[in-house]
Amino acid sequence: VQLQASGGGLVQPGVSLRLSCAASGRTFTTYAMSWFRQAPGKEREFVAVISWSGGSTYYADSVKGRFTISRDNAKNTMYLQMNSLKPEDTAIYYCAAGVFSVYTTDFGSWGQGTQVTVSS
Repeated sequence: VQLQASGGGLVQPGVSLRLSCAASGRTFTTYAMSWFRQAPGKEREFVAVISWSGGSTYYADSVKGRFTISRDNAKNTMYLQMNSLKPEDTAIYYCAAGVFSVYTTDFGSWGQGTQVTVSS
């Protein structure tokens, strides 16, 4: 599956942003989908994951209660609604397809990333 992330931008602290990840191919519904992020000088870290059906989700503690992952299988698209953004959320955000996991090695397909910058 090929993935295309979009929706990033430069925003002020406290505002909201929604990322999208569009998938090509007919196998989208067979994959769990996730978001990871990578800040400058840091390793890529897990943000959120959603099961193939959308019935199960899991979040990193740092975003729990602020971010919401969702998917629309009819549109082959996954989303990340980010509320109450903080400067520490600044990173390149990557979407990935794989199994229901928090580890980068469990995801075989990655999007190109979209930059999110939170700054006043």
